Amino acid sequence: MAVAFLAGLLSFLSPCVLPLVPSYLSYITGMSGAAEIQSRRHLALLHAALFTVGFTLIFVALGATATGIGRLLNHYQQWLERVGGALIVVFGLYTLGVLKIGVFSREMRMQLSGQPVGFLGSVLAGVAFGAGWTPCIGPILGSILLYTSSRADFAKGIPLLLSYSAGLALPFLVAAGALEAFLRWFQRFRRYIGWVERVAGALLVVVGLLMLTGSFTLLSGWLQGLTPGFLKSRL
Repeated sequence: MAVAFLAGLLSFLSPCVLPLVPSYLSYITGMSGAAEIQSRRHLALLHAALFTVGFTLIFVALGATATGIGRLLNHYQQWLERVGGALIVVFGLYTLGVLKIGVFSREMRMQLSGQPVGFLGSVLAGVAFGAGWTPCIGPILGSILLYTSSRADFAKGIPLLLSYSAGLALPFLVAAGALEAFLRWFQRFRRYIGWVERVAGALLVVVGLLMLTGSFTLLSGWLQGLTPGFLKSRL
């Protein structure tokens, strides 16, 4: 879940999402400019929260579908894990820029015309965002779905998708609550966006190799080793 949360955070910081955050906020709130959004912060936060609910619903639905497919292929679970690991390595190499795969650069996005109408419109905008298979979000989200399908366990897969959604949603809500500060921070951070893609790509390659070799439990053991003793006793 920690890795899934980090993946969601890296998706937010990716060049497909981060530069467009002010535009997303203006679209879902119907407000023009950072000043108006800042002056109506509570309303902007509510719209942003509903937007995150929309893409979370899509991610969870995709996770449930992936789990269902995994159950149908339960007899081939070991092969599914190996093939999924190999595909995640490919996703990682694509994100790193080592591989150029044209089909990964295409978008299949539900388009909404005009501004959303009310709070329901913000949810629908989030659904459209979640359904958009963008070059940055696609490989990371696809990797989590491949892992979910290989486990064929709804109880384990859905928390991963919720963790990913939280990693993507939390900074978006922060931006909605303090847009002017976010814009100042973005001007300083934009030079590092390329490094975000490299970190995300490297993370996918590592996870893919662990799945490919059947050693994914090593990651869980390493993370448990970093967990403080007082916290372990409460889990």
